[in-house]
Order: sequence, then C-alpha cells, then structure tokens
Amino acid sequence: MKQIDKIYEYILVNSKEFTKEKLLKIKGFSADEVGAHLGVLRSNASRELNILCREKKIVKIRNRPVLYFDREQFMKKLNVTLNDDCEEIIEISEFISKASDNKQEDKSPFNSLIGYNISLKNQIEQAKAALLYPPNGLHTLIIGSTGVGKSLFANMMYEYYKRIKELPEDPPFIIFNCADYCNNPQLLLSHIFGHIKGAFTGAEKEKEGIVEKADGGILFLDEIHRLPPEGQEMVFYFMDTGNYNKLGETDRNRKATVLLIGATTEDPNSALLNTFIRRIPITINIPIFEERPINEKIELVQYLISKEAQRVNKTIKISSEVMKALIGSTTYGNVGQLKSNIQLVCAKGFFNCINTNKDIEINLALLPPNIKSGILTFGNETKDNTTMWNIMPSSITIQPDGNKTFLETDDYETPFNIYSIIENKTSLLQEEGMNDEEIKKFITTDINIHLKKFYDRFKNDGNRREGLLKIVDKDIVEFAEEIKILAENKLSKKLNERFIYATSLHFSALFNRIKKNTVSFDANIDLSISSESKEYEVAKDIHKLIEKKFNISIPNVEIEYLALLLNSIQESSRQERVGIVVAAHGSSVATSMVGIAKKLFDADNILGVDMPLEMTPSDILEIVIEKVKLVNEGKGVLLLVDMGSLNSFSDVITEKTNIITKSVDMVSTPLVLEAVRKCSVCDTDLNSVYSYLLTDFRGYTNGITAQLPQEKKQKERAIITICSTGKGAAIKLKELVENVTNDISSEDINIISLGLNDLTKSISEISEENNILAIIGITNPDMGIPFISIDQLIEGTGENILISIIKGKTIQPIVSTEKPKIIFKNLCIQTLDEFMTFLNPKKIYSLLDEFVNLIENLLHINFENPVKLRIMFHVACALERMVLNNGLVYDEDKLNFNKRTIESLKEASLIFKNALSINLTEDELYYIDDIIRLDSVQVEESTKS
Repeated sequence: MKQIDKIYEYILVNSKEFTKEKLLKIKGFSADEVGAHLGVLRSNASRELNILCREKKIVKIRNRPVLYFDREQFMKKLNVTLNDDCEEIIEISEFISKASDNKQEDKSPFNSLIGYNISLKNQIEQAKAALLYPPNGLHTLIIGSTGVGKSLFANMMYEYYKRIKELPEDPPFIIFNCADYCNNPQLLLSHIFGHIKGAFTGAEKEKEGIVEKADGGILFLDEIHRLPPEGQEMVFYFMDTGNYNKLGETDRNRKATVLLIGATTEDPNSALLNTFIRRIPITINIPIFEERPINEKIELVQYLISKEAQRVNKTIKISSEVMKALIGSTTYGNVGQLKSNIQLVCAKGFFNCINTNKDIEINLALLPPNIKSGILTFGNETKDNTTMWNIMPSSITIQPDGNKTFLETDDYETPFNIYSIIENKTSLLQEEGMNDEEIKKFITTDINIHLKKFYDRFKNDGNRREGLLKIVDKDIVEFAEEIKILAENKLSKKLNERFIYATSLHFSALFNRIKKNTVSFDANIDLSISSESKEYEVAKDIHKLIEKKFNISIPNVEIEYLALLLNSIQESSRQERVGIVVAAHGSSVATSMVGIAKKLFDADNILGVDMPLEMTPSDILEIVIEKVKLVNEGKGVLLLVDMGSLNSFSDVITEKTNIITKSVDMVSTPLVLEAVRKCSVCDTDLNSVYSYLLTDFRGYTNGITAQLPQEKKQKERAIITICSTGKGAAIKLKELVENVTNDISSEDINIISLGLNDLTKSISEISEENNILAIIGITNPDMGIPFISIDQLIEGTGENILISIIKGKTIQPIVSTEKPKIIFKNLCIQTLDEFMTFLNPKKIYSLLDEFVNLIENLLHINFENPVKLRIMFHVACALERMVLNNGLVYDEDKLNFNKRTIESLKEASLIFKNALSINLTEDELYYIDDIIRLDSVQVEESTKS
C-alpha cells in the first residue's frame, strides 16, 4: 500500500470514531500525530495530507497546529455541506452555528410519510417520544389493519433512530416475521435467540439469533401476535433484563441492548399475553385508508403512480374518474390494496402502448369491474361534501423522474417486474404466430394472474350478503352467521360462506312452511347421520337456539338436517382445479408444449409425458396413470394426446384410479395453452373444458382442431338444485332456475331438487336417464359437472353462467356486459313488495324498467345493476309520494344541472303519465339526476351529443 493511502486510511478510520461533540472539541488530527503513528516524517505526512485535501478526500482545519479530518465524515457529523472549491476551513466554530441551524431546519425522516402533519401527526409524536426516551428508548407496538403501512412506519422509526443516535456506524435494523415459523415454536425460538450445537436434531453447529444480530439497534417483529406463549415469555424476560440464552442453554448469561418494535393486525389484549403487553409502554395505532382525509388519498394515488411511471420509464396520464374509482375501491386492503390496484391498471395501460412511444393513458374503460365500481363508493362517501369534489384534479400527468428514489418496505411490492413479463411474453407469443387479439387476451389474463394475490388476499363477501338480504330477512342471516361461529368453535373446523347461504335459505323456507301449517312434526326420516357424532350434538344445540330466538317449535327431524349440513359443508383448504396431462410421441414433444404453458401462465397443474416410439402401450399407461395421480386435485384430469391408443386411455385410467378423466386427441401447442387458460385461470370444470376444446376452439389462426365424435342425443336435459333437505329452500331455488330456463329455452329442461343425503348416488342415478347440464346449490359434489353456488346465483354472475351452459356456449372468465335480468327482476319485485303501499310491484316493475332503459338510451349511459335498483326504488317511492301529494322539495342549487339530463328525465317520465296518470314533479327529477350524476358509471360516449 502506498504511503498516501496509509495516511488516508488512518484519517478515515479515526474520523468515523468521532462523535459531533468530540469533533467540535478535538477538531481533527495533526501531521505530527499522523507521522508518529505511521512512522512517517512530519514533512512527508504534511505533503501527503495537503494532496488529499486537493483531491477532496479530507479537509484542513485552521488551528495551531493545522488539523485534518475526513471530508465526508466532517459533513456527516456536523450535518453541513461543503462546496467543491472548499479545501481549507478558516475556523471550525463557524460551523457550530450552521450545524445547529441545519439541525433545526433538517427534515425529519417522518416528513416523507404522506399525512405526517395531519392523520399521522399524533402517531409520529408517539414514535419520537419512544425513540428519544433515555437511555435506549421504549419498546413499541404498532397496530393497524392489513395494508395501512405498519412496516413502512417502523422503517421511518429506524431512520429517525439513526439520526438522533449519531453513531459512527449505522445501528442494526433486523426485521423478522413471526408468522414464518409460527407452527414450529422450537425453530422460531432458534431464529430469535439462536441455538448451540446439539440443541436439537439437525443443530450441527452454533447459530447466531436475531437478538444477537440486533444488539445496539432495533429488532422489528412483524405479526408479533404469532409468537407462541413460550416465545412471548422469553422475549419479555429479555425486555426486562437484557439477558437471554440460546436454545439448548440453561443459564441466561448472554446480554444485548435491543429496542423492540412489534407490529400486529390483531387486538393486543386478545392476541398477546397480558404480561407481555405490560412491558410495551407505547402503542401506536395507524389509521385505515377510509379515515384518511381526501387530500391525503389523492396524494397517495399520485405517489404510487409516480413509482410505476419510474419503473416503466413512461409518462402516465390518469383521469379524475379513474382517481375516484381507485380511491373508492380501496376498502379492506387499505394502502396496500390501492397499490395493488394501481399496479394492475398501469400494467394494462402499459400493454396497450407496448410497441409505441405513446404515453400510458388510463381511463374508466381500462378498469376491471371491481375497481370501476369504486366510483360509486367514492360518490356515496363525498356527495354531501362539495369541497372534496373540488379538491380532485380533473386529471393528472406524471412523468418518470430518474433521480427520485422510493423506499420499498411493505409486503405489497411485487416480487417481479410485471412490465418485463409483459414485454417478454408478448415477444414469445408473437413468435408463436398468435394474432394481436389473442395476445391481448393472454396478456390480460396473465396480468390478472400475477396481481390477483395482491388484491384478493383480503377480499371479503360483504357485497354478496346484500344480495342474500334481498330475499331473506336480516335477522335470519345474522342468526346463520352466529351459528356458523358456534359450529366452528365446537367442531374445531372451518365452515365456508356457503353454510350461511344454505342455512339462511333453509330457515327462511322452513319458517314459511310453519306459518302455513304445512310442516309435519311426526316425520321420521333416516338421513344416515349418527346420533353419537359431534355434528349431531351441535345440531341439537342449534335446534334449541332456533326455538328460543324465534319463539317457534321446530320438528326434531331438523336436527338430522342440520347435522348433515354441518358434515357436508367445510372450508376447502385450497381452490381445486382440473389437472392436465399432455402425452405425445417423441423425445421432447409433450414437455416442450408443457414448458411453454408453464412459462406463460406459471401453471403447476399440468405435466407432460414424452414417449419413445418403441415404448409399449402398457408401459405408457402406467406412466400416464402416475402423472394423473400427481395432478389430480379433485375435479378430474384432462388428457391431451397426439394419436393412437393414447386416446383410449381415459376409461381405463378412470377405472383403475377412480379419477374422472376426459381425453382429447390431436394435441397442439394452442390446444395446450387454451386448456391451461381454462383450467388454471378460469377455473372451468372438466366437462365444460372438454366440450369447449372439442367443439368451439379452433386455434388461434384458421386451423382446424379435433371434431366432436358422434354421441347419442337421446337423454333429456336436466339441472339439479341442492339444499340441505331437497325441500323448502331447494324448491325455492328450483323456482328461480325455472324462471331462467323458461325465458331462454323453448326446450323442456328438468329441474330436479335434491337433499344432501346420498347425494353422489342420487346424481349418478339421475345421470343415467338425463344429461345433467349443471348443479346449483350449497355444495359441489365434484362429479365433473358444472357447478354454480347459491351465492353466485344471488349476486348475478351465476345467471350468466347458467345461460351460457343452456345455450351451449363457452363459459367465459370475463363477466358478460349483458346483465342478468330474470333473477334481477325477481329480487327487484320482492324488494318493491316490501316498500310499496298503494301501487302493485309486479305491474309497476315493467314501467320502472322501461323508464330506466329509456334514460340509458337518451343519455348513452350504462347503469350497473346496483345503480339501476337504486333508481327504480327511488322512482317507485316518488310515484307513491305523488299519489299522496307529498313530493320532495329540492332545496339545493339548481343551476349546475345539465339541461339535457333534465329534459331526458322529463321525456322518460311521460311513461308514468300515460300509464298511471301520475306526473313526477321537477323537484323529484332533480333528485333522480343526483343519483345518476353521483352513482352511475358513464361510458366514454356519454359526454357526446
């Protein structure tokens, strides 16, 4: 090492050990000191030090004698900036006041948080107090819902901690998620405290724990509620004493100084030991997104979009309507959900301009329905506060800023670059010869696959409950929710949401039969449920609760029905899919096609079998059987084969394995890709994807695929409805389905109601005489037949699926723009029946429907079903007010109304004048206009005349 390098290393190492106070007192190192320490003549040391000053590596401080200090450390210790031409410091005392002033003006790391001076102000003050408390700060617990930014807040606490400590080296900041090892307490404690050699099987050497790594700094324990009780006890002992022991040691003779920050989504009082909570004096509650003021919500949207603009290096333009939709659709997932939604829409916008130099433009038409509907929520939240609407910019344009850095600390940062994925897969599909339309379909699907987990992991079923409440009394639904919790606790198993739908509908139908005296209390039906089972005991408890809560007598046979229901409906541990096995002759034909499918869709439910021509059919069969067993998830397996005896394997495999299989020959890459898309992405059942590939799919060009073999068409078509008993609720469900089938098909379709008893056997017997199109109800028997759940039927998507099945069309994953009308009509009439006093709901419905349709045509508006319902109910009540001569008076400013809209409403309202001799007043029309302006989603043509 050269002499000058040795001198610089000495200055640098010793400068790092200085604190601000030491620097102001000692000021630096003299040439004598440097020379003496390194064995260099003073004159030589002085010459080299001056060279280092000119190279801007160190600074010279005027003193007697002259002193030297590392330039970067000088600026860091005093928090000052030196000009490039500054080689010599006249007097260090000049920087004392500058350092003090800069310290006051210097922005706290917390100031980078959106809302630091409003919604997060109190939380930041708490954090500062905790970190400044002598001697080493106070342990802190951060609580808040998923996605509010607890991890980010903890990181800001660490940044502030570094600033106030002014240590020569940054203190450690160790992050540990307690959920990673929550099911293995021994391994969890080993990670936290470390272990010695031989502490447990596999502990071949001593290991350092995160407490040891965090010594002198901060340990952030995320999801701290997942610590087992013994882990909490060890942690709070360490918090009390600073002492700990590694796993396998008996004496707690190790010491560390660590500030603990915990984070949890749970209520600490129920999720943590009281002795543990008492040792955490500071609790910081991070507010949910809905509690943030509107200006912060807008700022969060702009910030997150700017991150995407920088990532993709393109300008992003976004309309105010999209801003409202993004804000309104952010509910249960908080800022994390907002971030995921923005990543999704930006990825779709990027795909639209992938091969151009155009900016990314995001409008309402680009948004998926679940995000687009957020504009309704935004309108509901802000319709009484015009100030909030005025804050919203008409549009924003964000350009990429390469100099801007973003702190990534949360779980919502995608572990992949979605934009690179889009570019790479677009190129791959173009090379495969796929046209632009098909590429768009694949890429759109792919975007949704990659981002689905970020959006759906916090999703709830709140919207579906609203549909259920249209046909079942609220107290019945709430009671079903109560007994679901009761049953889960007593049976120690998870019941899915379908249990609530099943019991709600069943109780509703049962109570109606009791009121009409059509229930037999002497019925004695054997449902093959043991009276000794846990389900039977829970069913007896529920039976008593029903009689007590609703003050009615219930037949004892209901105990068997409830026991059967409890035994049948459980929460599936995962989403089952149809498995796929591709088998083809040649060294790598099948595996090559499978490889492309896996690369495009990240699919794990497909396997390939390459078969040399010399391999015997029996050997091939054994290999295919093993592959079928591996990919089977309970919904059957689709075989895609090339030729010969392979196509006859299906029946043999089903007989040997009891796994339902279907076989399609003339396999090709497009056929494999479409099968994976249907089975993995669209969650299509085996029969549907089999029929689709044989009859409807024609490849991605004008090629010809396999034709459907001739089958007998003698069986009658049937649809099966399933509820717990096959009576009451199942019959009510049957009536709903009959309304659909009668409306769209002139051919008779048998609607058959079944209970849960011997369900598989009953369906098998029915299938011998009938071609079962679909099963609708509370549980999926997994027999390879299309299944529609009750909740799907109620919320509307199920009706579209049923219509597609009856018409023989492919069940598409994208929701049809044609709204379900039959069940919508029934629900609407039933709801109107509860509100109307003077007018007949059945007769007025057609007028209301005609009124809404005319408004849509006149204003070029497309109402979603919830908005359509809202308008119809409001108008129905307005008509009755007209009958009573008690119309509403609109007392808001009328100058801002669109004349065209009011004129269109007047024209549409003539329907009621002609049919009922009822005139809607102008004030009532203003209220209708309010609903349209605030709640409807308008297509782009809506502003055109």
